[in-house]
Amino acid sequence: MRPKQVSKDWLMPGLPSSRSFHSTPDDFTTGDTKFSFPVIDLQDMNTDPARRNEIVDMVRDASETWGFFNMVNHGISVTVLEEMKDGVRRFYEQDTEVKKQYYSRDLERKVVYNSNFDLYKAPAANWRDTFYFLMAPQPPDPQELPPAFRDILIEYKDEVMKLGFKLLELISEALGLKANHLKDMDCAEGLAMLCHYYPACPQPELTMGTTKHADSDFLTVLLQDEIGGLQVLHQDQWVDVPPMPGALVINIGDLLQLITNDRFKSVEHRVLASHKGPRVSVACFFSTALLPSLKLYGPIKELLSEENPPKYREITVRDFVAYFNAKGLDGTSALEHFKL
Repeated sequence: MRPKQVSKDWLMPGLPSSRSFHSTPDDFTTGDTKFSFPVIDLQDMNTDPARRNEIVDMVRDASETWGFFNMVNHGISVTVLEEMKDGVRRFYEQDTEVKKQYYSRDLERKVVYNSNFDLYKAPAANWRDTFYFLMAPQPPDPQELPPAFRDILIEYKDEVMKLGFKLLELISEALGLKANHLKDMDCAEGLAMLCHYYPACPQPELTMGTTKHADSDFLTVLLQDEIGGLQVLHQDQWVDVPPMPGALVINIGDLLQLITNDRFKSVEHRVLASHKGPRVSVACFFSTALLPSLKLYGPIKELLSEENPPKYREITVRDFVAYFNAKGLDGTSALEHFKL
Protein backbone atom coordinates (compact mmCIF):
# COMPACT_ATOMS: atom_id res chain seq x y z
CA MET A 1 0.00 0.00 0.00
CA ARG A 2 1.35 3.42 -0.92
CA PRO A 3 1.84 5.81 1.98
CA LYS A 4 -0.41 8.79 2.49
CA GLN A 5 0.57 12.30 3.45
CA VAL A 6 1.45 12.78 7.11
CA SER A 7 -1.18 14.80 8.96
CA LYS A 8 -0.32 18.50 9.24
CA ASP A 9 -1.10 18.25 12.95
CA TRP A 10 2.19 16.39 13.35
CA LEU A 11 4.51 18.64 11.34
CA MET A 12 7.77 19.50 13.08
CA PRO A 13 8.07 23.06 14.43
CA GLY A 14 9.59 25.52 12.00
CA LEU A 15 8.54 23.72 8.80
CA PRO A 16 6.01 25.20 6.37
CA SER A 17 2.59 23.71 7.08
CA SER A 18 2.10 22.96 3.39
CA ARG A 19 5.24 20.80 3.18
CA SER A 20 4.58 17.08 2.84
CA PHE A 21 6.62 14.42 4.62
CA HIS A 22 5.20 11.80 2.26
CA SER A 23 7.96 9.47 1.02
CA THR A 24 7.41 7.29 -2.04
CA PRO A 25 8.26 3.62 -1.34
CA ASP A 26 11.13 2.00 -3.24
CA ASP A 27 11.27 -1.40 -4.92
CA PHE A 28 13.65 -3.05 -2.45
CA THR A 29 12.81 -5.58 0.25
CA THR A 30 13.35 -4.70 3.88
CA GLY A 31 15.05 -6.11 6.93
CA ASP A 32 16.42 -9.39 5.58
CA THR A 33 18.33 -11.15 8.35
CA LYS A 34 20.36 -13.57 6.23
CA PHE A 35 23.19 -11.04 6.02
CA SER A 36 25.75 -10.52 8.76
CA PHE A 37 26.73 -6.86 8.93
CA PRO A 38 30.56 -6.51 9.00
CA VAL A 39 32.27 -5.77 12.32
CA ILE A 40 35.98 -4.88 12.37
CA ASP A 41 37.95 -4.93 15.61
CA LEU A 42 41.03 -2.67 15.66
CA GLN A 43 42.50 -4.36 18.75
CA ASP A 44 46.32 -4.79 18.42
CA MET A 45 46.35 -3.01 15.06
CA ASN A 46 49.55 -1.13 15.84
CA THR A 47 51.38 -3.83 17.82
CA ASP A 48 50.82 -7.04 15.86
CA PRO A 49 51.77 -6.91 12.12
CA ALA A 50 49.88 -10.13 11.35
CA ARG A 51 46.77 -8.76 13.03
CA ARG A 52 47.10 -5.50 11.08
CA ASN A 53 47.20 -7.45 7.82
CA GLU A 54 43.99 -9.25 8.85
CA ILE A 55 42.33 -5.91 9.58
CA VAL A 56 43.44 -4.49 6.21
CA ASP A 57 41.93 -7.55 4.50
CA MET A 58 38.63 -7.05 6.36
CA VAL A 59 38.57 -3.34 5.48
CA ARG A 60 39.15 -4.20 1.82
CA ASP A 61 36.39 -6.79 1.76
CA ALA A 62 33.86 -4.57 3.54
CA SER A 63 34.71 -1.54 1.38
CA GLU A 64 34.33 -3.51 -1.86
CA THR A 65 31.14 -5.36 -0.97
CA TRP A 66 29.23 -3.39 1.68
CA GLY A 67 30.69 0.11 1.73
CA PHE A 68 29.91 0.02 5.47
CA PHE A 69 31.14 -1.64 8.65
CA ASN A 70 30.86 -1.37 12.42
CA MET A 71 34.18 -0.65 14.14
CA VAL A 72 35.10 -1.54 17.72
CA ASN A 73 38.23 -0.88 19.80
CA HIS A 74 38.76 2.23 17.71
CA GLY A 75 40.44 4.27 20.43
CA ILE A 76 37.65 6.69 21.39
CA SER A 77 36.44 6.04 24.92
CA VAL A 78 32.83 5.12 25.69
CA THR A 79 32.77 8.09 28.08
CA VAL A 80 33.47 10.49 25.20
CA LEU A 81 30.91 8.78 22.95
CA GLU A 82 28.18 8.97 25.58
CA GLU A 83 28.93 12.59 26.43
CA MET A 84 28.75 13.49 22.72
CA LYS A 85 25.27 11.94 22.44
CA ASP A 86 24.18 13.57 25.70
CA GLY A 87 25.42 16.93 24.43
CA VAL A 88 23.31 16.64 21.28
CA ARG A 89 20.24 15.89 23.40
CA ARG A 90 21.00 18.85 25.68
CA PHE A 91 21.06 21.23 22.75
CA TYR A 92 17.86 20.02 21.13
CA GLU A 93 15.93 19.86 24.39
CA GLN A 94 16.53 23.56 25.07
CA ASP A 95 13.84 26.18 24.58
CA THR A 96 13.21 27.21 20.96
CA GLU A 97 14.23 30.78 21.81
CA VAL A 98 17.72 29.55 22.67
CA LYS A 99 18.06 27.38 19.57
CA LYS A 100 16.71 29.75 16.96
CA GLN A 101 19.75 32.06 17.12
CA TYR A 102 21.67 29.33 15.26
CA TYR A 103 19.02 28.73 12.60
CA SER A 104 20.14 29.34 9.02
CA ARG A 105 19.78 28.03 5.47
CA ASP A 106 23.15 29.44 4.39
CA LEU A 107 25.20 26.28 3.81
CA GLU A 108 28.37 28.37 3.35
CA ARG A 109 28.38 29.09 7.08
CA LYS A 110 30.44 26.98 9.49
CA VAL A 111 27.64 26.71 12.06
CA VAL A 112 24.16 25.93 10.68
CA TYR A 113 21.07 24.63 12.48
CA ASN A 114 17.99 23.73 10.45
CA SER A 115 15.46 21.09 9.53
CA ASN A 116 16.11 19.50 6.11
CA PHE A 117 18.95 21.31 4.30
CA ASP A 118 17.19 20.44 1.02
CA LEU A 119 13.68 21.31 2.20
CA TYR A 120 12.71 23.17 -0.98
CA LYS A 121 14.49 20.81 -3.41
CA ALA A 122 13.95 17.20 -2.36
CA PRO A 123 10.76 15.30 -3.26
CA ALA A 124 9.81 14.97 0.43
CA ALA A 125 10.86 16.39 3.77
CA ASN A 126 12.53 14.14 6.35
CA TRP A 127 11.54 13.74 10.00
CA ARG A 128 14.82 15.17 11.27
CA ASP A 129 16.58 18.29 12.55
CA THR A 130 20.31 18.81 12.01
CA PHE A 131 23.04 20.98 13.47
CA TYR A 132 26.02 21.29 11.07
CA PHE A 133 29.54 22.34 12.07
CA LEU A 134 32.53 22.65 9.73
CA MET A 135 35.28 21.84 12.25
CA ALA A 136 38.36 21.55 10.00
CA PRO A 137 40.56 22.80 8.43
CA GLN A 138 39.45 26.21 9.74
CA PRO A 139 37.21 25.61 12.75
CA PRO A 140 34.73 28.21 13.94
CA ASP A 141 35.54 30.38 16.93
CA PRO A 142 34.63 28.34 20.04
CA GLN A 143 32.25 31.12 21.06
CA GLU A 144 30.20 30.37 17.93
CA LEU A 145 29.52 26.85 19.23
CA PRO A 146 26.47 26.28 21.45
CA PRO A 147 27.39 26.25 25.17
CA ALA A 148 25.19 23.15 25.64
CA PHE A 149 27.86 20.96 24.00
CA ARG A 150 30.75 23.25 23.07
CA ASP A 151 33.46 21.41 25.01
CA ILE A 152 32.52 17.91 23.89
CA LEU A 153 32.20 19.04 20.25
CA ILE A 154 35.81 20.17 20.30
CA GLU A 155 37.03 17.06 22.15
CA TYR A 156 35.10 14.69 19.90
CA LYS A 157 36.35 16.46 16.77
CA ASP A 158 39.96 15.91 17.90
CA GLU A 159 39.30 12.22 18.58
CA VAL A 160 37.56 11.64 15.24
CA MET A 161 40.37 13.38 13.33
CA LYS A 162 42.89 10.99 14.89
CA LEU A 163 40.69 8.02 14.05
CA GLY A 164 40.26 9.32 10.50
CA PHE A 165 44.01 9.27 9.93
CA LYS A 166 44.14 5.64 11.12
CA LEU A 167 41.25 4.67 8.87
CA LEU A 168 42.82 6.32 5.82
CA GLU A 169 46.02 4.38 6.49
CA LEU A 170 44.09 1.11 6.54
CA ILE A 171 42.12 2.03 3.41
CA SER A 172 45.33 3.06 1.59
CA GLU A 173 46.93 -0.29 2.44
CA ALA A 174 43.74 -2.10 1.41
CA LEU A 175 44.13 -0.46 -2.02
CA GLY A 176 47.74 -1.65 -2.26
CA LEU A 177 49.08 1.87 -1.74
CA LYS A 178 51.50 3.27 0.83
CA ALA A 179 49.87 3.88 4.20
CA ASN A 180 50.07 7.68 3.92
CA HIS A 181 48.75 7.92 0.35
CA LEU A 182 45.19 9.12 1.08
CA LYS A 183 46.36 11.32 3.93
CA ASP A 184 48.89 12.96 1.59
CA MET A 185 46.02 13.59 -0.85
CA ASP A 186 44.38 15.64 1.95
CA CYS A 187 41.38 13.33 2.20
CA ALA A 188 41.26 14.15 5.92
CA GLU A 189 41.89 17.87 5.54
CA GLY A 190 38.28 18.82 6.23
CA LEU A 191 35.80 17.57 8.81
CA ALA A 192 32.11 18.43 8.98
CA MET A 193 30.05 17.26 11.96
CA LEU A 194 26.29 16.77 11.59
CA CYS A 195 24.36 16.30 14.82
CA HIS A 196 20.99 14.76 13.94
CA TYR A 197 17.85 14.68 16.08
CA TYR A 198 14.95 12.43 15.06
CA PRO A 199 11.84 13.10 17.19
CA ALA A 200 9.45 10.26 17.90
CA CYS A 201 7.10 10.09 14.91
CA PRO A 202 3.37 9.44 15.34
CA GLN A 203 3.00 7.97 11.84
CA PRO A 204 6.41 6.47 10.96
CA GLU A 205 5.03 4.31 8.16
CA LEU A 206 4.28 7.46 6.14
CA THR A 207 7.65 9.18 6.20
CA MET A 208 11.42 8.71 6.63
CA GLY A 209 13.98 9.90 9.14
CA THR A 210 16.40 10.27 6.23
CA THR A 211 15.55 9.26 2.68
CA LYS A 212 17.78 7.01 0.57
CA HIS A 213 21.12 8.63 -0.28
CA ALA A 214 24.88 8.13 -0.40
CA ASP A 215 27.35 10.48 1.34
CA SER A 216 29.13 13.27 -0.54
CA ASP A 217 32.47 12.95 1.30
CA PHE A 218 35.55 10.72 1.35
CA LEU A 219 34.70 8.87 4.56
CA THR A 220 31.99 9.03 7.25
CA VAL A 221 32.32 8.14 10.94
CA LEU A 222 28.86 7.75 12.50
CA LEU A 223 27.97 7.61 16.17
CA GLN A 224 24.42 6.31 16.64
CA ASP A 225 22.38 5.68 19.77
CA GLU A 226 20.64 2.47 20.82
CA ILE A 227 17.33 3.14 19.02
CA GLY A 228 18.61 2.12 15.59
CA GLY A 229 16.82 2.68 12.30
CA LEU A 230 19.82 3.00 10.00
CA GLN A 231 19.61 0.66 7.01
CA VAL A 232 22.10 -0.08 4.22
CA LEU A 233 21.16 -1.20 0.71
CA HIS A 234 22.98 -4.49 0.14
CA GLN A 235 22.23 -6.80 -2.79
CA ASP A 236 18.96 -4.92 -3.41
CA GLN A 237 17.79 -5.46 0.16
CA TRP A 238 17.60 -3.05 3.08
CA VAL A 239 19.75 -4.42 5.90
CA ASP A 240 19.63 -3.06 9.45
CA VAL A 241 22.85 -1.62 10.88
CA PRO A 242 22.68 -2.97 14.43
CA PRO A 243 23.55 -0.51 17.20
CA MET A 244 26.54 -1.82 19.18
CA PRO A 245 27.60 -0.26 22.49
CA GLY A 246 30.92 1.55 22.02
CA ALA A 247 31.00 0.96 18.24
CA LEU A 248 31.21 3.48 15.41
CA VAL A 249 29.75 2.97 11.94
CA ILE A 250 32.19 3.65 9.11
CA ASN A 251 31.16 4.13 5.51
CA ILE A 252 32.79 4.94 2.19
CA GLY A 253 31.69 8.25 0.64
CA ASP A 254 31.13 9.24 -2.99
CA LEU A 255 34.49 11.00 -3.26
CA LEU A 256 36.36 7.87 -2.16
CA GLN A 257 34.44 5.78 -4.69
CA LEU A 258 35.42 8.33 -7.33
CA ILE A 259 39.15 8.36 -6.55
CA THR A 260 39.24 4.54 -6.28
CA ASN A 261 37.54 4.35 -9.69
CA ASP A 262 34.59 2.37 -8.29
CA ARG A 263 36.71 -0.19 -6.46
CA PHE A 264 35.41 0.87 -3.06
CA LYS A 265 31.67 1.48 -2.91
CA SER A 266 29.70 4.44 -1.61
CA VAL A 267 26.46 2.67 -0.74
CA GLU A 268 22.97 4.07 -0.41
CA HIS A 269 21.48 4.10 3.06
CA ARG A 270 18.51 5.56 4.90
CA VAL A 271 17.08 6.08 8.39
CA LEU A 272 13.58 4.88 9.26
CA ALA A 273 11.22 7.08 11.24
CA SER A 274 10.08 5.48 14.49
CA HIS A 275 7.54 5.69 17.29
CA LYS A 276 10.58 5.54 19.57
CA GLY A 277 12.59 8.67 20.15
CA PRO A 278 14.16 10.97 20.12
CA ARG A 279 16.94 9.24 18.21
CA VAL A 280 20.27 11.07 18.04
CA SER A 281 23.32 10.48 15.88
CA VAL A 282 26.53 12.33 15.04
CA ALA A 283 27.85 11.91 11.49
CA CYS A 284 31.41 13.12 10.87
CA PHE A 285 32.17 13.71 7.20
CA PHE A 286 35.76 13.91 5.99
CA SER A 287 35.38 16.66 3.41
CA THR A 288 36.22 20.33 2.98
CA ALA A 289 32.63 20.76 1.77
CA LEU A 290 31.98 24.20 0.24
CA LEU A 291 35.31 25.77 1.21
CA PRO A 292 37.05 27.32 -1.81
CA SER A 293 39.73 25.00 -3.19
CA LEU A 294 41.43 24.47 -6.53
CA LYS A 295 42.66 20.98 -5.62
CA LEU A 296 41.45 18.47 -8.20
CA TYR A 297 40.45 14.89 -7.38
CA GLY A 298 40.16 12.12 -9.93
CA PRO A 299 40.83 8.38 -10.07
CA ILE A 300 44.19 7.55 -8.44
CA LYS A 301 46.72 6.90 -11.20
CA GLU A 302 48.30 3.95 -9.38
CA LEU A 303 44.96 2.14 -9.54
CA LEU A 304 44.44 2.62 -13.29
CA SER A 305 45.46 0.43 -16.21
CA GLU A 306 44.45 -0.35 -19.78
CA GLU A 307 41.89 -2.77 -18.35
CA ASN A 308 40.77 -0.24 -15.74
CA PRO A 309 40.70 3.23 -17.38
CA PRO A 310 39.40 6.27 -15.46
CA LYS A 311 35.61 6.39 -15.12
CA TYR A 312 35.37 9.92 -13.72
CA ARG A 313 36.61 13.38 -14.62
CA GLU A 314 38.69 15.42 -12.19
CA ILE A 315 36.69 17.70 -9.94
CA THR A 316 37.05 19.90 -6.85
CA VAL A 317 35.40 18.88 -3.59
CA ARG A 318 33.47 22.15 -3.63
CA ASP A 319 31.99 21.46 -7.07
CA PHE A 320 30.95 17.96 -6.06
CA VAL A 321 29.33 19.05 -2.79
CA ALA A 322 27.61 22.02 -4.45
CA TYR A 323 26.04 19.67 -7.01
CA PHE A 324 25.04 17.20 -4.27
CA ASN A 325 23.41 19.95 -2.19
CA ALA A 326 21.58 21.45 -5.18
CA LYS A 327 20.23 18.02 -6.10
CA GLY A 328 19.13 17.25 -2.54
CA LEU A 329 18.32 13.81 -1.16
CA ASP A 330 16.31 12.80 -4.21
CA GLY A 331 17.31 9.13 -4.26
CA THR A 332 19.78 9.47 -7.16
CA SER A 333 23.58 9.22 -7.13
CA ALA A 334 25.63 12.40 -7.55
CA LEU A 335 28.46 10.31 -9.04
CA GLU A 336 26.64 9.79 -12.33
CA HIS A 337 26.97 13.50 -13.09
CA PHE A 338 30.78 13.32 -13.02
CA LYS A 339 31.35 10.20 -15.11
CA LEU A 340 33.39 10.42 -18.31
